[in-house]
Amino acid sequence: TESVDYGPVFVQEPDDVIFPTDSEEKKVSLNCQARGNPAPTYRWLQNGTEINIESDYRYSLIEGSLIISNPSEMKDSGQYQCLTTNIFGSLLSREAILQFASCSSALSPYEIIYSWVFNEFPSFVAEDSRRFISQETGNLYISKVQTSDVGSYICLVKNTVTNARVLSPPTPLTLRNDEFHMGIFRAFQGINVLLEFVKEISKMECFALGNPVPTISWKKVNGHNPSKARLRKSQAVLEIPNVQLEDAGMYECKAENSRGRNVFRGQLQVYTYPHWVDKLNDTQLDSGDQLRWECKATGKPRPTYRWLKNGVPLWSQSRIEMVNGVLMIHSVNLSDAGMYQCLAENKYGTIYASAELKILASAPTFPLNQMRKTIIITKGQEVVIECKPQASPKPTITWKKGDKALRESKRVTFLPYGSLRILNASKSDEGRYVCQGENVFGSAEIVASVSVKEPTRIELTPKKTELTVGESIVLSCKAIHDNTLDVTFYWTLNGQPIDFEKQGGHFESIKAQASSADLMIRNILLVHAGRYGCRVQTAADAVSDEAELLVRGPPGPPGVVIVEEITDTTATLSWSPGADNHSPISLHNLQARSPFSLGWQTVKTVPDVISGDMESAMAVELNPWVEYEFRVVATNKIGTGDPSAPSRVIRTNEAVPKTPPANVSGRSGRRHELVIAWEPVSEEFQNGEGFGYIVAFRPNGTRGWKEKMVTSSDASKFIYRDESVPPLTPFEVKVGVYNNKGDGPFSPIVVICSAEGEPSAAPVDVKATSLSVSEILVVWKHIKESLGRPQGFEVDYWKDMEQEEAAEKVKTAGNESSILLTGLEGNTLYHLTVRAYNAAGYGPPSTAVRAATKKSPPSQAPGNIMWIQDGSHVSLGWEPVRPLANESDVMGYKVLFRQEGQSNSQVIETQKTSAVVLLPDVGVYIIEVCAVSEGGDGTASPQIRVPSFSG
Repeated sequence: TESVDYGPVFVQEPDDVIFPTDSEEKKVSLNCQARGNPAPTYRWLQNGTEINIESDYRYSLIEGSLIISNPSEMKDSGQYQCLTTNIFGSLLSREAILQFASCSSALSPYEIIYSWVFNEFPSFVAEDSRRFISQETGNLYISKVQTSDVGSYICLVKNTVTNARVLSPPTPLTLRNDEFHMGIFRAFQGINVLLEFVKEISKMECFALGNPVPTISWKKVNGHNPSKARLRKSQAVLEIPNVQLEDAGMYECKAENSRGRNVFRGQLQVYTYPHWVDKLNDTQLDSGDQLRWECKATGKPRPTYRWLKNGVPLWSQSRIEMVNGVLMIHSVNLSDAGMYQCLAENKYGTIYASAELKILASAPTFPLNQMRKTIIITKGQEVVIECKPQASPKPTITWKKGDKALRESKRVTFLPYGSLRILNASKSDEGRYVCQGENVFGSAEIVASVSVKEPTRIELTPKKTELTVGESIVLSCKAIHDNTLDVTFYWTLNGQPIDFEKQGGHFESIKAQASSADLMIRNILLVHAGRYGCRVQTAADAVSDEAELLVRGPPGPPGVVIVEEITDTTATLSWSPGADNHSPISLHNLQARSPFSLGWQTVKTVPDVISGDMESAMAVELNPWVEYEFRVVATNKIGTGDPSAPSRVIRTNEAVPKTPPANVSGRSGRRHELVIAWEPVSEEFQNGEGFGYIVAFRPNGTRGWKEKMVTSSDASKFIYRDESVPPLTPFEVKVGVYNNKGDGPFSPIVVICSAEGEPSAAPVDVKATSLSVSEILVVWKHIKESLGRPQGFEVDYWKDMEQEEAAEKVKTAGNESSILLTGLEGNTLYHLTVRAYNAAGYGPPSTAVRAATKKSPPSQAPGNIMWIQDGSHVSLGWEPVRPLANESDVMGYKVLFRQEGQSNSQVIETQKTSAVVLLPDVGVYIIEVCAVSEGGDGTASPQIRVPSFSG
């Protein structure tokens, strides 16, 4: 539901209707819809007279629309208007015409096309400079008739909406031999165009008969043809698309041939419906005010204006004036309220604008929250007591203090809208003030009590303080105020309230006593500098004071560093000074960072010390061809501040390398090789592109150096091979550096020997001894030699039945002269040789020696073990073991015993088949027996578990 009440407003108004008499539809609908609150009702007028809906069953009203069943041309033709009404007034709709017509008669001229058939269908007459068909009259014109034109002509009319066609009876054309010179036979007389109907094109026709065939031209008499104008049909038709007012005027068509000329003129008139420029707006006035409404419309001819009130014509009276679309009503009253309409009309149509006039009439009232109020002020202040009752017409305002009428003075004035102002208040102004508003409908009043108090004063200490970052301070705020008032304290920083919870524990508000408050600032930061305000609020006034805190701290970051100039080892840099934070900057520190540095490092500068007032310096002793960033850090008495933003990354220029490789040494290599090694130079010291090494060497005692280029910057060795160089020949060696800029220095000279030869002598005194079923010990001696010192020895061994090529090989390292071969097959004869080896290769093998591994130990375990226990002594006996043919002979027996739960066994060896075992401790002992042979220990007997009670 709508909350605001208002008069009717049209949503839809009725449109003209042409009802086809041959229509199968038996109803006509005239639409009308309006909104309003309360919802409006509807009535209809036909030709100005109200229709009684109830009087004729053919009428029905659906919402606001009028439905006419079985419409009759006699009864129902005419002009219809819809009248809509609610409690605020009535509105009359525009006029809608209901016409009755057959389909063909209702056609617009723009929906008909004329053409001519020559002799028989479908042979049509083609238009050219000689022949012309008027689309206004339908006539066919032939300028100069020829023999080929003789025949029968039929007119064809086509309806472009329905595609229906009508043919005229045939008309014959015969040829005469008359000669004529010139004559205009078809020309427009004058055209009236109503812009709303001509959506596309205005056409003017002009055609002349003559011999020879005339040519036709057009012009606008006063001015140029419109630029959009087009000529059609051999210039017989002038078309003006999208006609506008400025296209109106006199047009002339001229026909001429060699015999003469003829001219014809016609007027193009352009008219328009009225269109609104200014409409009305709903208006609300107090009783007694003046109403002025203006409505303005354009149109050709110029529109005239009429006014309606609640759907009825409004007439001039003493209070009501209507001139040129302006309506004025002087001193409006309740009777003037209602719905008003302004009509703008010319001969082509009428347009309607509507608005509602509301007249306010009410006794004075005050909002509830203004009825009683208490005003507390301090001496010398100004006080304004508002008195703005709502009333219509405007009420008269009177003021009383207590019971006496209040009069104006220098200090006491009544403001234009009824409020009271008192300047420079004093104790005498305390009291009860009454404001009364009154009009013809009634009166109302408000009461205000005024109290005048002593003004509040404030003392904030200290007023101005300088602190250093990290220090603390207490600001004290004391209020001197009227003792009948309570005070509240507020703290601000640079005008913004201090949020004590968000300040990270730096700020604390301390209420010292009722009339004073302290602000504690601990461990002050640079951001805490500024204006601290204390505001004291009472019910009567508010006063505030500010203290200035200046915080000294380390300098702020200098401005970004700019690289002014760069060489191979220097960079000239400049920067803008940072904030000194109230302590002068004493010096600057220049730092650099490169891919080879561990973070930022202080660099050497010229001058050596960069004072606080300097804004440029030169970094020196930089490495060539290295990418650097630079930054500046400022220092004052309090400390060192944050660094500046880094400079852009810049690479120093290339230079000849200055650093040779370190730790040049020799490495072992193959025979006839000289292997030279070094530590590569770091990229930081390569000083440019195209970096590489120059390796120089010469045999001791010779003069000329042999030099070789190594182009890889990562290379760490060079191998020189020469078959003619004997092993261990001493060479002087040095390694230098170079890049695209030139050759750098060489490392100090070192002496390196060429690779030794492989050993030349075979080991001697080779002996091989079988130790067990799977082990043979090999020992040898080696003769010392100077050119092929062994790095170790290799033993080759193979079974008696195998070829030497299938030998297993095992190596020793260093000066060892023996090796134990393990994992061999039992009862097998092996052949063995020994040879020395080093990095250069292998020496000759020794003479082969032989050794056979022992037979396997007996596979049979000692049987039928018997035992007798006597205290801690256990006497054991067993049957002897008989070895198989491929097993070792039994040399004796082992008795193994251990306490249960332990892993290490004690052993008693005997050549007999008996033994006595002493079990020293309390517990269970496990005893087993096995045979002993050259090939090792045989299979153990089943275990015996014997309890011991230790005697």
